[in-house]
Amino acid sequence: MRRTASAQAVPALLQAVSEQADGYVRYRALVLLTGFNDPRTIAAMRESLASPNDRLRTVAYSFFEHNPDRAMIPQFMTALEKEQAEFVRPALVRALASAAAAGQGNDVNGARQALVREVSRGEDFFRSAVIEALGDYKAPYAVDALIAVAKLDGPLQDDAALSLGKIGDKRAMETLAAIQRSAPRQAQPSIATAICLLGVNCDSHESYLVDTLKFSDKNAGFQELLRAAAAGLGALAVAGHVEAAQALVDVGVPSKDPTRAPVSLALATVALRNTALTIPMLEKHADRENAMVLLGEGFDMLEEDLDKERFYAFVRRRYWDAPDNSPRRALMQTLIGKLDF
Repeated sequence: MRRTASAQAVPALLQAVSEQADGYVRYRALVLLTGFNDPRTIAAMRESLASPNDRLRTVAYSFFEHNPDRAMIPQFMTALEKEQAEFVRPALVRALASAAAAGQGNDVNGARQALVREVSRGEDFFRSAVIEALGDYKAPYAVDALIAVAKLDGPLQDDAALSLGKIGDKRAMETLAAIQRSAPRQAQPSIATAICLLGVNCDSHESYLVDTLKFSDKNAGFQELLRAAAAGLGALAVAGHVEAAQALVDVGVPSKDPTRAPVSLALATVALRNTALTIPMLEKHADRENAMVLLGEGFDMLEEDLDKERFYAFVRRRYWDAPDNSPRRALMQTLIGKLDF
């Protein structure tokens, strides 16, 4: 379907979304529909928000995360009170955080208050999703709530620290410096990443993350530290630090499990969230073939099908935009083959 003209593909996909009896087929059709940039997609997504199929609702909320619409805030707020599906609720939270990221008004203020409230209530899995979304959408209104979580030992401390770094509010520095002295070892990479994102001693903190990743690769028994260091370098790369992405590739290409899985996952996450950084980095890498194999392994582990489809659409556009027989077109062709799309 990706290789079919939109005039044929879009009507077929819309029909599958609305009429197919098989729920998985409807889900895949909805995902593929996003790659064609057709205005009718919005109506299909709105209808899917009311679907009893968890997969369809997840895709629809993810779509509105990337295509925010303040008019959807009241509907998202209503859903927030009742949506408890494990994979749907995080997508809903991210859609709401995206819609509340800009602008003013009672709807935006209400959404922000609701998100801050969710930081401190419910199961840790859902709280973690809220904390991550607030960081990714740079929510200064949530800094005080996140500082309170970061001060507490527990499974959400490193999530809160990392989100504070992403937001970039220097008020968090005092708290981050304090917990850096007392937090457990497995939380240290997230704290170092956060401080780097705030622009404080970034070179030394990034070097610490690379050294920690290499140490954990060479020494067994440090899996939690390894995952945290890989995720920290991934967060820096998403924020625009190309050298962090290069470090993931340099360590990941020759590695084997247990190192390889978290590194490839971090690299794939960078590719989805900062595609514009990833493609030029791959173009210039000395071992491009194996770097793309590593990326493909990460893609296989990711559940974010809509985000992967957005990446595929980006690569296809770059392929057609590149001159015939150019190195960029060759790279795009290799990516399409390695990632099987």
